[in-house]
Amino acid sequence: MSQTITPELRQWITEQVTAGHGPEAVLKSMTASGWQEDVALQALEQTLEKFLADRGIDPEAIYERGTAALYDKPVPAPLLHGEPNVIDLGDAQVQVVFSLEQPRVVVLANVLSHQECDELMALAATRLERSLTVKTDTGTSEVNAARTSDGMFFQRGEFPLCDRIERRIARLLNWPVENGEGLQVLRYRPGAEYKPHYDYFDPAQPGTPTILKRGGQRVGTLVMYLNTPEAGGATTFPDVKLSVNPVKGSAVFFSYALPHPSTQTLHGGAPVLAGEKWVATKWLREGRFE
Repeated sequence: MSQTITPELRQWITEQVTAGHGPEAVLKSMTASGWQEDVALQALEQTLEKFLADRGIDPEAIYERGTAALYDKPVPAPLLHGEPNVIDLGDAQVQVVFSLEQPRVVVLANVLSHQECDELMALAATRLERSLTVKTDTGTSEVNAARTSDGMFFQRGEFPLCDRIERRIARLLNWPVENGEGLQVLRYRPGAEYKPHYDYFDPAQPGTPTILKRGGQRVGTLVMYLNTPEAGGATTFPDVKLSVNPVKGSAVFFSYALPHPSTQTLHGGAPVLAGEKWVATKWLREGRFE
Protein backbone atom coordinates (compact mmCIF):
# COMPACT_ATOMS: atom_id res chain seq x y z
CA MET A 1 0.00 0.00 0.00
CA SER A 2 1.45 3.38 -1.00
CA GLN A 3 1.59 6.21 1.52
CA THR A 4 1.28 9.87 0.60
CA ILE A 5 3.26 12.72 2.13
CA THR A 6 0.59 15.30 2.93
CA PRO A 7 0.82 18.95 4.05
CA GLU A 8 -0.63 17.80 7.38
CA LEU A 9 2.24 15.35 7.84
CA ARG A 10 4.81 18.04 7.05
CA GLN A 11 3.11 20.38 9.52
CA TRP A 12 3.20 17.67 12.20
CA ILE A 13 6.92 17.11 11.60
CA THR A 14 7.58 20.84 11.85
CA GLU A 15 5.66 21.04 15.13
CA GLN A 16 7.64 18.13 16.57
CA VAL A 17 11.00 19.63 15.60
CA THR A 18 9.98 23.09 16.82
CA ALA A 19 8.91 21.57 20.12
CA GLY A 20 12.41 20.20 20.59
CA HIS A 21 12.27 16.63 19.29
CA GLY A 22 15.32 15.61 17.28
CA PRO A 23 15.01 14.04 13.80
CA GLU A 24 15.86 10.57 15.14
CA ALA A 25 13.00 10.73 17.65
CA VAL A 26 10.57 12.02 15.02
CA LEU A 27 11.50 9.22 12.61
CA LYS A 28 11.08 6.61 15.34
CA SER A 29 7.65 8.00 16.21
CA MET A 30 6.56 7.92 12.55
CA THR A 31 7.62 4.32 11.97
CA ALA A 32 5.99 3.27 15.25
CA SER A 33 2.76 4.86 13.96
CA GLY A 34 2.83 2.74 10.81
CA TRP A 35 4.70 4.90 8.32
CA GLN A 36 6.98 3.01 5.96
CA GLU A 37 10.58 3.91 6.77
CA ASP A 38 11.45 5.08 3.26
CA VAL A 39 8.38 7.34 3.13
CA ALA A 40 9.04 8.64 6.64
CA LEU A 41 12.65 9.43 5.74
CA GLN A 42 11.62 11.26 2.58
CA ALA A 43 9.02 13.33 4.44
CA LEU A 44 11.48 14.12 7.21
CA GLU A 45 14.26 15.14 4.82
CA GLN A 46 11.97 17.37 2.75
CA THR A 47 10.49 19.05 5.81
CA LEU A 48 13.84 19.54 7.53
CA GLU A 49 15.33 21.04 4.37
CA LYS A 50 12.64 23.75 4.44
CA PHE A 51 12.94 24.09 8.23
CA LEU A 52 16.67 24.76 7.92
CA ALA A 53 16.30 27.09 4.95
CA ASP A 54 13.67 29.19 6.75
CA ARG A 55 16.09 29.65 9.65
CA GLY A 56 19.19 30.22 7.58
CA ILE A 57 20.92 27.15 9.02
CA ASP A 58 23.62 25.44 6.97
CA PRO A 59 22.76 21.71 6.64
CA GLU A 60 26.46 20.93 7.19
CA ALA A 61 26.01 22.20 10.75
CA ILE A 62 23.84 19.16 11.47
CA TYR A 63 26.79 16.90 10.69
CA GLU A 64 29.23 19.06 12.65
CA ARG A 65 27.20 19.73 15.79
CA GLY A 66 24.36 17.24 15.66
CA THR A 67 20.69 18.07 16.10
CA ALA A 68 21.47 20.87 18.55
CA ALA A 69 22.26 22.96 15.46
CA LEU A 70 18.52 23.00 14.73
CA TYR A 71 18.09 25.28 17.71
CA ASP A 72 20.89 27.74 16.96
CA LYS A 73 18.56 30.70 16.90
CA PRO A 74 18.46 34.24 18.24
CA VAL A 75 17.45 34.60 21.86
CA PRO A 76 16.85 37.71 23.97
CA ALA A 77 19.98 39.13 25.57
CA PRO A 78 21.43 42.42 26.79
CA LEU A 79 24.19 43.82 24.57
CA LEU A 80 27.36 43.35 26.58
CA HIS A 81 29.95 43.80 23.81
CA GLY A 82 32.79 45.87 25.21
CA GLU A 83 31.87 44.78 28.74
CA PRO A 84 29.80 47.86 29.67
CA ASN A 85 29.15 48.48 33.34
CA VAL A 86 26.04 50.53 32.61
CA ILE A 87 23.41 50.09 29.86
CA ASP A 88 21.73 53.39 28.95
CA LEU A 89 18.07 52.71 28.10
CA GLY A 90 17.02 56.35 28.02
CA ASP A 91 14.60 56.13 30.93
CA ALA A 92 16.89 53.95 33.06
CA GLN A 93 20.60 53.45 33.65
CA VAL A 94 20.83 49.70 34.20
CA GLN A 95 23.98 48.42 35.91
CA VAL A 96 25.56 45.11 34.93
CA VAL A 97 26.41 43.35 38.20
CA PHE A 98 27.26 39.82 37.12
CA SER A 99 27.45 37.86 33.86
CA LEU A 100 27.80 34.11 33.28
CA GLU A 101 28.13 32.50 29.84
CA GLN A 102 26.98 28.93 30.56
CA PRO A 103 24.24 29.01 31.57
CA ARG A 104 23.58 32.48 30.19
CA VAL A 105 22.76 34.43 33.35
CA VAL A 106 23.04 38.18 33.81
CA VAL A 107 22.33 40.03 37.08
CA LEU A 108 21.27 43.66 36.63
CA ALA A 109 20.64 46.57 39.01
CA ASN A 110 18.31 49.57 38.61
CA VAL A 111 16.04 47.82 36.12
CA LEU A 112 13.09 49.34 38.01
CA SER A 113 12.97 52.41 40.21
CA HIS A 114 11.75 52.01 43.78
CA GLN A 115 8.64 54.01 42.89
CA GLU A 116 7.89 51.67 39.96
CA CYS A 117 8.30 48.66 42.26
CA ASP A 118 5.86 50.14 44.77
CA GLU A 119 3.32 51.05 42.08
CA LEU A 120 3.49 47.59 40.51
CA MET A 121 2.91 45.89 43.88
CA ALA A 122 -0.04 48.19 44.60
CA LEU A 123 -1.65 47.46 41.21
CA ALA A 124 -1.23 43.71 41.71
CA ALA A 125 -2.16 43.41 45.39
CA THR A 126 -5.94 43.19 45.01
CA ARG A 127 -5.73 40.53 42.27
CA LEU A 128 -3.39 38.03 43.91
CA GLU A 129 -4.47 34.38 43.99
CA ARG A 130 -2.68 31.10 44.65
CA SER A 131 -0.07 30.68 41.91
CA LEU A 132 -0.62 28.05 39.22
CA THR A 133 1.81 26.09 37.08
CA VAL A 134 1.37 25.03 33.46
CA LYS A 135 0.15 21.44 33.14
CA THR A 136 2.05 20.38 30.04
CA ASP A 137 0.24 17.08 29.58
CA THR A 138 -2.95 19.01 28.77
CA GLY A 139 -1.85 22.63 28.17
CA THR A 140 -3.94 23.88 31.13
CA SER A 141 -2.89 25.24 34.55
CA GLU A 142 -3.08 23.76 38.04
CA VAL A 143 -2.16 24.34 41.68
CA ASN A 144 1.18 22.67 42.37
CA ALA A 145 2.67 21.94 45.80
CA ALA A 146 6.09 22.91 44.41
CA ARG A 147 4.92 26.53 44.07
CA THR A 148 3.55 28.18 47.19
CA SER A 149 3.33 31.83 46.17
CA ASP A 150 0.38 34.07 45.34
CA GLY A 151 0.32 35.69 41.94
CA MET A 152 -1.48 37.41 39.09
CA PHE A 153 -0.93 38.33 35.43
CA PHE A 154 -1.25 41.72 33.82
CA GLN A 155 -2.29 41.87 30.20
CA ARG A 156 0.53 43.20 28.04
CA GLY A 157 0.32 47.00 28.17
CA GLU A 158 -2.65 46.86 30.56
CA PHE A 159 -1.51 50.01 32.44
CA PRO A 160 0.86 52.79 31.38
CA LEU A 161 3.29 51.46 34.01
CA CYS A 162 3.21 47.98 32.46
CA ASP A 163 3.68 49.41 28.98
CA ARG A 164 6.66 51.50 30.09
CA ILE A 165 8.34 48.55 31.82
CA GLU A 166 7.69 46.22 28.87
CA ARG A 167 9.20 48.67 26.40
CA ARG A 168 12.23 49.09 28.66
CA ILE A 169 12.66 45.31 28.82
CA ALA A 170 12.42 45.12 25.02
CA ARG A 171 15.27 47.64 24.71
CA LEU A 172 17.31 45.95 27.44
CA LEU A 173 17.02 42.44 25.99
CA ASN A 174 16.76 43.37 22.30
CA TRP A 175 13.53 41.43 21.92
CA PRO A 176 10.19 42.64 20.50
CA VAL A 177 7.52 43.75 22.97
CA GLU A 178 4.98 41.54 21.19
CA ASN A 179 7.12 38.44 21.84
CA GLY A 180 6.67 38.83 25.58
CA GLU A 181 4.00 37.43 27.86
CA GLY A 182 2.26 39.85 30.20
CA LEU A 183 4.03 40.70 33.44
CA GLN A 184 3.38 38.25 36.27
CA VAL A 185 3.63 39.54 39.84
CA LEU A 186 4.25 37.05 42.64
CA ARG A 187 4.24 37.41 46.43
CA TYR A 188 6.08 34.91 48.61
CA ARG A 189 5.20 34.94 52.32
CA PRO A 190 7.53 33.48 54.99
CA GLY A 191 8.21 29.84 54.13
CA ALA A 192 6.91 30.16 50.57
CA GLU A 193 9.11 28.90 47.75
CA TYR A 194 9.21 27.63 44.18
CA LYS A 195 11.12 24.39 43.88
CA PRO A 196 13.67 24.06 41.03
CA HIS A 197 12.10 23.85 37.58
CA TYR A 198 12.58 24.86 33.94
CA ASP A 199 10.66 27.70 32.30
CA TYR A 200 10.55 26.19 28.80
CA PHE A 201 7.71 23.82 27.91
CA ASP A 202 8.73 20.17 27.94
CA PRO A 203 8.68 18.89 24.33
CA ALA A 204 7.92 15.36 25.55
CA GLN A 205 4.57 16.36 27.05
CA PRO A 206 1.44 15.96 24.90
CA GLY A 207 0.05 19.36 25.83
CA THR A 208 3.12 21.28 24.65
CA PRO A 209 2.10 21.72 20.96
CA THR A 210 -1.11 23.43 22.13
CA ILE A 211 0.84 25.81 24.37
CA LEU A 212 3.31 26.63 21.60
CA LYS A 213 0.53 27.88 19.30
CA ARG A 214 0.46 31.12 21.32
CA GLY A 215 3.97 32.24 20.41
CA GLY A 216 6.29 29.26 20.33
CA GLN A 217 8.72 28.23 23.03
CA ARG A 218 9.86 30.39 25.89
CA VAL A 219 13.47 31.40 25.24
CA GLY A 220 14.24 33.80 28.08
CA THR A 221 13.19 34.88 31.57
CA LEU A 222 13.63 38.15 33.44
CA VAL A 223 12.87 38.07 37.18
CA MET A 224 12.62 41.56 38.68
CA TYR A 225 12.70 42.03 42.46
CA LEU A 226 10.07 44.46 43.73
CA ASN A 227 11.30 44.50 47.33
CA THR A 228 14.14 43.23 49.50
CA PRO A 229 12.97 40.54 51.95
CA GLU A 230 14.55 40.45 55.39
CA ALA A 231 16.09 37.02 54.79
CA GLY A 232 15.99 34.21 52.23
CA GLY A 233 14.22 34.11 48.89
CA ALA A 234 17.24 33.84 46.61
CA THR A 235 16.84 32.74 42.99
CA THR A 236 18.93 29.58 42.77
CA PHE A 237 20.52 27.74 39.83
CA PRO A 238 21.32 24.28 41.28
CA ASP A 239 23.25 23.00 38.24
CA VAL A 240 25.92 25.67 38.67
CA LYS A 241 25.48 26.31 42.40
CA LEU A 242 24.55 29.96 41.86
CA SER A 243 22.30 32.03 44.12
CA VAL A 244 21.04 35.54 43.32
CA ASN A 245 19.83 37.50 46.33
CA PRO A 246 16.66 39.58 45.81
CA VAL A 247 17.36 43.31 45.97
CA LYS A 248 14.64 45.86 45.24
CA GLY A 249 14.83 47.20 41.69
CA SER A 250 17.35 44.62 40.48
CA ALA A 251 16.76 41.61 38.23
CA VAL A 252 18.21 38.34 37.01
CA PHE A 253 17.97 37.36 33.34
CA PHE A 254 18.62 33.95 31.80
CA SER A 255 18.04 32.47 28.35
CA TYR A 256 17.63 28.99 26.90
CA ALA A 257 17.71 28.46 23.13
CA LEU A 258 17.05 24.75 23.49
CA PRO A 259 14.16 23.25 25.52
CA HIS A 260 16.52 20.78 27.17
CA PRO A 261 18.30 20.36 30.55
CA SER A 262 21.63 20.88 28.77
CA THR A 263 20.91 24.62 28.99
CA GLN A 264 21.55 24.32 32.76
CA THR A 265 18.67 26.72 33.43
CA LEU A 266 17.15 24.67 36.24
CA HIS A 267 16.22 27.33 38.78
CA GLY A 268 14.04 27.92 41.80
CA GLY A 269 12.97 30.40 44.43
CA ALA A 270 14.48 29.50 47.79
CA PRO A 271 12.15 29.71 50.83
CA VAL A 272 11.60 33.17 52.27
CA LEU A 273 12.93 33.08 55.84
CA ALA A 274 11.71 36.48 57.08
CA GLY A 275 9.44 39.13 55.61
CA GLU A 276 7.89 38.84 52.13
CA LYS A 277 9.37 38.64 48.66
CA TRP A 278 7.66 40.29 45.68
CA VAL A 279 8.84 39.70 42.12
CA ALA A 280 7.67 40.56 38.62
CA THR A 281 8.49 37.96 35.99
CA LYS A 282 8.67 38.52 32.24
CA TRP A 283 8.79 35.46 29.98
CA LEU A 284 9.98 35.93 26.40
CA ARG A 285 8.66 33.73 23.55
CA GLU A 286 10.37 32.98 20.24
CA GLY A 287 7.43 34.45 18.33
CA ARG A 288 4.54 36.86 18.80
CA PHE A 289 2.58 35.98 21.94
CA GLU A 290 -1.18 36.27 21.53
